Order: sequence, then C-alpha cells, then structure tokens
Amino acid sequence: MSCLNPCNWFSKFDPSKILAFAEMYPDDFTTQELGTLLGDIESFRYTINDDDRFANLNGISDLARLMVETETHSSCPLVYRVVKLALVLPVTTATVEICFSKLKLVKTYLRNGMDPEYLNNVRVCAVEQETFDKVKDDDVIERFQAMRKKRGQIY
Repeated sequence: MSCLNPCNWFSKFDPSKILAFAEMYPDDFTTQELGTLLGDIESFRYTINDDDRFANLNGISDLARLMVETETHSSCPLVYRVVKLALVLPVTTATVEICFSKLKLVKTYLRNGMDPEYLNNVRVCAVEQETFDKVKDDDVIERFQAMRKKRGQIY
C-alpha cells in the first residue's frame, strides 16, 4: 500500500509491488485484469508525471479524489480499483479487530466452558452494545412473558 502513497512525488512508487498487492486479492481482480494491470500502472505513471496537480498530495485519499477530478479513474480503472482497495482495507481490518477485542472481553476464564451458541449471542450483544442500550428493560420483560406461560410474573 505504501507504493501508492503520493507523498514526495510518489517516491515509493513500485509497479511490481502494486501488482503483488493486487494479486493478494483474487476475488477483486481476475487473471485477465492482473495481466492488464501492469499496463494500466505504466499509463498511470505517465499521467502523474505530466500533471503537476499530483505533486503535492498528502495521502492515498487525496490521490483517489484527484483521480476522480482529473478523470484518471476512467483511463486507469484498475489502478483506481487498487487505490480504493488500499483505502478500504484498514477500515475492514479495524472492524475485525474490534470484534475479536470484544470477544476477548466476553470469553473470560470463567466462561471458557460456555456453549458456543450462547457465546455467539453474548458476543453479538457486546459488539452491538449501542443498539442494545436503546432497548428498554420493560419491553424485554413483556416479550419474555408473552413467549409462554410462566409460573409467576417477572418484575
């Protein structure tokens, strides 16, 4: 991803590393697209060398924005797809990290023997805590009472 960083006039720009990055995502790039990606990268290289607007960018998000403004995303669509993938990747990774972090809090030493289905339900409650905070206790009690007849009332 650092090969796409536009800082210092794309000083770390390396077509082979960009191609290797794309190859790590076979669901996003077909074999045929990977074959044409190198040509797309070279076309992109000539475009950025001829346009001074690409000189003072601060990050990959600025690069994506400028590619759309200059319509480079149309002339180099595979490079633009790699740039979008590089932008989305940290967000998706963080989401997974958050879920595992919450699971670590839920699955304590005392709960190691818990049923996997129950553990999954507790994990969902922990991850979606903001949503569950909006649910009123009385609504839960009424729903539980309506499920089937109980011996007594829940208060």
